[in-house]
Amino acid sequence: MKIVNIVGARPNLVKIAPLLREMRKHSEIQPALVHTGQHYDEKLSDIFFRQMAIPEPDVNLEVGSGSHAWQTAEVLKRIEIVLLERRPDLLLVVGDVNSTIAASLAAVKIGIKVAHVEAGLRSFDRTMPEEINRVLTDALADYLFVTEEDAVENLLREGRPRKSIYLVGNVMIDALRQFLPIAQQSRIIQDLNLMNGASHVPFAVLTLHRPSNVDSATTLRSLLAAVEEVANELPIIFPVHPRTHEKLMQISRQEHPGLRFIPPVGYLDFLCLLSRARMVLTDSGGIQEETTALGVPCLTLRENTERPITVTQGTNQIVGQDPDKILAATRNILAGITKAGRVPDLWDGHAAERIVQILLRDAN
Repeated sequence: MKIVNIVGARPNLVKIAPLLREMRKHSEIQPALVHTGQHYDEKLSDIFFRQMAIPEPDVNLEVGSGSHAWQTAEVLKRIEIVLLERRPDLLLVVGDVNSTIAASLAAVKIGIKVAHVEAGLRSFDRTMPEEINRVLTDALADYLFVTEEDAVENLLREGRPRKSIYLVGNVMIDALRQFLPIAQQSRIIQDLNLMNGASHVPFAVLTLHRPSNVDSATTLRSLLAAVEEVANELPIIFPVHPRTHEKLMQISRQEHPGLRFIPPVGYLDFLCLLSRARMVLTDSGGIQEETTALGVPCLTLRENTERPITVTQGTNQIVGQDPDKILAATRNILAGITKAGRVPDLWDGHAAERIVQILLRDAN
């Protein structure tokens, strides 16, 4: 069974690692890895590949940055050539980036089946490019592998057949469970001078990259002002996404001693920071899931989430861009007034195993 696996951005690497590891256990499967180059930082990508034992891509399409339309079109054109040459039995895509929908569309047009991992997630916000990618990819896919029951209901409501939908768990949590013991050995806490004797001081982690938060100078300034209020309560470590760095350079602001801007870090260092943080502020979907699995309080700086289980069962709260809500939720967390949360069913480190077993069963 020949499977072409697609990655386009760093979060895709975290999700594809457990799948490739599981595929390589079965001689019946010939997995190939295609990196579209949608987001490619040579230094950081090398760290991710090395730390997560991901084999070098068989093909790199080297698409690079561009508008949504340009990027999608380039992936669509370039991946078709690869698929026609390799003629796989299946194309497997993860997540919701432009590469996900572009590769899926190219595959179905030439009669290749598509498996979508993380299917059915919906924010119901069509202003998010990722939401468009999710809906369209799920309309094309033959296998819909989902992480939570809400996703099953979303897909059924959109008319997808029940026999194509599989509740398998969360491959991102597979990776977290595998690599957390290694991540705990990271020296990132010491390198950032967060130690106090034998233990570390309480700190928060911040990530920001969504266009709705960083593209408007007014919104970005407002969020940073709220975050600086939080930084009066405890230090905040802010690994700055390249997109956000570009926007920060365009606004004038005074440095706050409690808000530490650092370059993006590798997966193991970041996982170490997340696991030891007192709280996390983010607009990332994946981090909402990771904090739920780790039991770390998370404040989502968006008005919605495509991962509602992190709110209903996990440690996540939606606070949006409202400074008063952000500060009030922070003070509650620091006072110990926060929900305990629990790890959702099937987030047990075996999602990739279930996915591969389903694919093998159908192939046989």
